[in-house]
Amino acid sequence: MYVATMRKSFKDSLKVLEADIQHANTLASDCSREYDGACLQMRMSYSPAAHLFLFLVQWTDCNLAGALGLLRILIYKVYVDGTTTMSTHERKASIREFYAVIYPSILQLQRGVTDTEDKKQKAVCMERYRRRDDEEHRQCSDVDTEREEECGICMEMNSKIVLPYCNHAMCLKCYREWRSRSQSCPFCRDSLKRVNSGDLWLFTDSKDIVDMATVTRENLRRLFLYIDKLPLIVPDSLFDTYDSHLR
Repeated sequence: MYVATMRKSFKDSLKVLEADIQHANTLASDCSREYDGACLQMRMSYSPAAHLFLFLVQWTDCNLAGALGLLRILIYKVYVDGTTTMSTHERKASIREFYAVIYPSILQLQRGVTDTEDKKQKAVCMERYRRRDDEEHRQCSDVDTEREEECGICMEMNSKIVLPYCNHAMCLKCYREWRSRSQSCPFCRDSLKRVNSGDLWLFTDSKDIVDMATVTRENLRRLFLYIDKLPLIVPDSLFDTYDSHLR
């Protein structure tokens, strides 16, 4: 009874791994590289020596088989024209690398894509209010805009922090100097005794903000770089095969 339970545990862990790989493949198919349209896909594979030693680890979950190199995940690319590098040019990842880096990275990419789509929808909804805002901004002169961006203490155009309770802003240098000799806001005398550095807000303008689409592209680029550094598996019989997609 105990032996049957342990074998079932190994098979159940394999099913979980296969399900996670399938989920990762589904998400990765929506995250293609810009310059060649390639997306990543994965499959589970046993090492050539697995049939000799796998029976020794069937009493545990599949993580031990992965740690011993008997079970691994092969990663290949799929291109927009339908061609793939499966069985010809694949990268090898361990189960640990899959769960520690690859799977979380793909989940993060998918969240980035979702956030981007949400922002597009919000932008459409806010378009009707944009003209009114533009009219209000036109009424502000360049001098007024500069006054808004400069520090109210030193009058320099430095990056500013915003106090969390009264919302008054000043540059970080002036805040540190003022806080060293006073426990109140220099503009309204509101108490700063309970304000910690983690409570401060950083004042940014549009040129300091990186949009989510840019972040997603950079994360995808880093994921491909990580995959390309994994061990390469090329079958001996296919050494002479030429793949025009390989870079």
